[in-house]
Amino acid sequence: MEAEEGRAIRVLVVDDHQVVRRGLRTFLEVQPDIEVVGEAADGDEGVRRAEELAPDVILMDIRMPGTDGIEALRRLRESGSRARVLVVTSFTEQRTVVPALRAGAAGYVYKDVDPDALAGAIRSVHAGHVLLQPEVADVLLSQEEPASGQGRGGTLTEREREVLSLIAEGRSNREIARALVLSEKTVKTHVSNILMKLDLSDRTQAALWAVRHGIGT
Repeated sequence: MEAEEGRAIRVLVVDDHQVVRRGLRTFLEVQPDIEVVGEAADGDEGVRRAEELAPDVILMDIRMPGTDGIEALRRLRESGSRARVLVVTSFTEQRTVVPALRAGAAGYVYKDVDPDALAGAIRSVHAGHVLLQPEVADVLLSQEEPASGQGRGGTLTEREREVLSLIAEGRSNREIARALVLSEKTVKTHVSNILMKLDLSDRTQAALWAVRHGIGT
């Protein structure tokens, strides 16, 4: 999702701790291009608020009572939400991040993240980047190969492999278009074809597939 000129990035904060929600809001209120449009105390409320507010980016905790972050991610994807989800987690929950990424998260940050780094992460996922840290990539690569996309890399055209390589580097559609001297519309078509051919649901999974198969690394 490319940022629109002059419009603030609309953010929804989903966390069961009020202190954390308040802290995140305080971090972000000083950012001129970011607007916190709402809060939610659990995954169920987060899904409802996302439908009501149509945020650009959702900051999502993983461990919450009732509907947790991973289930909320699945429900958001099933509902067709276009919001980019940035998981906000503790360092000790590193392995929990993996199923969150598989459920559709665009990346993650730790709860002790520097305010400027948090704002940068929000801007990055909103621009279409995938925030995949090396330690989580290692966990993903150590796990069993999922069925989706197996043996289908050969169906990709050379141009699609170039686009996939840049997705794996975390490039947005705009950056891919500039790098390959293509229109953004053409890049979006290539991305759609890649997802269809590899039977993947989003560009985060495409980036993970590329890492597993040595594309763009």
